[in-house]
Amino acid sequence: MDVFLRDCPTRAVLELIASKWTMLVLVALEDGRPMRFAELRRRLDGVTPKVLTSTLRAIEREGLLTRSVYPTVPPRVEYRLTELGREVGGLLQAITDWSQANIAAIRSAREEYDERAARLAEDAVEPVRP
Repeated sequence: MDVFLRDCPTRAVLELIASKWTMLVLVALEDGRPMRFAELRRRLDGVTPKVLTSTLRAIEREGLLTRSVYPTVPPRVEYRLTELGREVGGLLQAITDWSQANIAAIRSAREEYDERAARLAEDAVEPVRP
């Protein structure tokens, strides 16, 4: 398998894992503690119920988490990472830690880039004077 080839099945896995909501779900569950849907939704500020449901189903389909339904009224549903999910969750936690540790440098680089781009745009619209 070669991930650089368009028909490589690994690309579908990478696409799922690279999704912002998938990454955040996997990191939220990475400590091994099961979480209920409402708890995950509160933890993942900004996710809609529809997107969270879709994300959880996709992650479960790939074998990265389990969904346990308990026969209570109302039914209690918990999500927990599988061994495979914990493995990738650890990798994503490292990326999250790196992002948090380097956000100041990234913001600085972004501001410098935007300033350069703005100057170039201004230079491109000003008429050339002889």
